[in-house]
Amino acid sequence: MHQANQPRIDCRISGRVQGVGFRWWAVRTAQRLGLGGTVRNLPDGSVEVRAVGPADAVREFAASLHQGPPYAHVHSVEPIPPSGALPPDFRAER
Repeated sequence: MHQANQPRIDCRISGRVQGVGFRWWAVRTAQRLGLGGTVRNLPDGSVEVRAVGPADAVREFAASLHQGPPYAHVHSVEPIPPSGALPPDFRAER
């Protein structure tokens, strides 16, 4: 179970990140690292990621977001304000 005082990342990823498997890649990567949180497509074509967990895992996940899956082309990873509690497992939302 993830605690409120654990490290967290909240960001918006822009570029070619929809229609290339980014959400499912993020789910697999975050689950492998033992993170909780969510990923979802935004109407403007970007992807929102919110994740929480052990510091090393959050750092590794944050670094991987700059690359994404093979067919993605990430232009930027911008921080966004944290918003509410995150689920203990990592999941894609619509």
